[in-house]
Amino acid sequence: MVKLSLRKKGKNVETAQIARKLVTISGTKSYITEQFRTIRTNIKFSMPDEPLKTLLITSSTPGEGKSTNAANLGVVFAQEDKRVLIIDADMRKPTLHHTFKTFNKVGLSNILARRSALHDAVQETFIVGLDVITSGPVPPNPAELLSSQSLEALLQQVKNDYDIVIIDSPPLLSVTDAQILANKCDGTIMILNTGVVDKRAVKKAKALLEASHTKILGVVLNNYKTPSHYNYYEEYSFSE
Repeated sequence: MVKLSLRKKGKNVETAQIARKLVTISGTKSYITEQFRTIRTNIKFSMPDEPLKTLLITSSTPGEGKSTNAANLGVVFAQEDKRVLIIDADMRKPTLHHTFKTFNKVGLSNILARRSALHDAVQETFIVGLDVITSGPVPPNPAELLSSQSLEALLQQVKNDYDIVIIDSPPLLSVTDAQILANKCDGTIMILNTGVVDKRAVKKAKALLEASHTKILGVVLNNYKTPSHYNYYEEYSFSE
């Protein structure tokens, strides 16, 4: 049985503070939550001979569910007693601080611009073992910041402090940010909104990832329609 540990605020944890998008918390025994655990297992088996410390989550186009997937994957890894860090590297349209109800005054943009130290940007969430670095103030030059040596130094430091680092990036076809990040991560997972995203967009996104020399671990099919004998409409499935 999976045990979910929440950090206490005062005497009790207020369930209203748990974000709706975190289905792995609101429905720990649900079919969707079990799918996230399956994805977690498949991720670990996808690189059996190499250490997987940094994992990039991206998509081809906006609105495919990459940020929701990144957050819930962080939760299920923390449920295994792993030290998990999620970084919101979407410095154009950040959402992580809303999902985990944290502040966004100091974050990734501050660290990369060398205006704040790492320990000033890391925030604990209400889930034991799961920390976040939000995007920080939206900078005028996200791609330039991600190309800096500051990012490489940051990743090296957090890899020493955490068992796994999950990075939520912008969509591949929108800006170059995801390509830059993919090149610096151990592996990449692409989120596909089933029945919505165009196949040509997916092929182009895959080509961009291959050009960045990242290891594509697989794809997650979001909003997949399951057969009628299931009780849940949504399924998150992983395929290589």
